[in-house]
Amino acid sequence: MTHPPHILIVDDHREIRDALVKYLEQNGVRATAAADAVAMDAAMKITRFDLIVLDVMMPGEDGLSVCRRLRAKGGIPILMLTALGDETDRIVGLEVGADDYLPKPFNPRELLARIKAILRRSDQAEVADGSLAGHRLAFERWVLDTDRRILTDTDGTEVTLTTAEFRLLTVFLARPRFVLSREQLLDLTSGRTGQVFDRTIDNQISRLRRKIEVAPAKPVLIATVWGGGYSFTADVKEIP
Repeated sequence: MTHPPHILIVDDHREIRDALVKYLEQNGVRATAAADAVAMDAAMKITRFDLIVLDVMMPGEDGLSVCRRLRAKGGIPILMLTALGDETDRIVGLEVGADDYLPKPFNPRELLARIKAILRRSDQAEVADGSLAGHRLAFERWVLDTDRRILTDTDGTEVTLTTAEFRLLTVFLARPRFVLSREQLLDLTSGRTGQVFDRTIDNQISRLRRKIEVAPAKPVLIATVWGGGYSFTADVKEIP
C-alpha cells in the first residue's frame, strides 16, 4: 500500500468515533466516521476504504449483520468492536467474516497495531491473488480486461491504458451514474487530497475520453456535472 490507509469507523457513539478519528489521523492514518450502517453504505458508495472498524452493538442493522453482508460482496478487511466480553460473541464475529475482534474498552495503540497487522496481511493476499484478476467488464462498445489492462472495442481494436487511466476507469466502472467530485476521484485513484488548483483529475479524464469517447470534444460516457464533478453514464456488466 503506497498511500496512507483510509479507515472507516462505524460506531453509534460519537465520542468513540471522534476520538478514534483524531488518534488515527495523528498517527498518519486517514479516517472517516459513520454513525450506523446507513451512513456506512453512503460513504462506501463514493470513497474507497482500506479497512472498516465496525461496532457490533448499533441501532438498526447491527455489526454482525453488516459484516456478513459485506463479506458476501467482497474482501474489505473488517475489525469488529464490542462492549461484550463473552467468548461466544467473539467467535460469532470471526465466523461471519471479521478479520479481528477487539473488546471495549481498548487502548487506541492496540487498535492501531491490529489495523496495521490486518492491512499487512491484506496487502500480502492481494499481491498473491490479484484483487482484480479475471474480470472482464463491458460497457457501451468496450470490454475491459482487468488482467491485461486492455480495452477492446466491437471491431476488435485494442487500446492499452496507462496505470493512471486504468485506475480512473475502474473507479468509474465500479460506480456508474454516481456523481464524483474531483476530490473524491483523486482520493479513489491515488489516495491523496488535492489542492485548490489541482487539475490532475481533469487532465486524466481528458486523456481517457480521447480513448473511449466517439467524440471526445462532446463526451457522452464521462459526463461533466457542472459544480459537481464527473459521472460515468453507461451501464456496466461483468462477462465471462
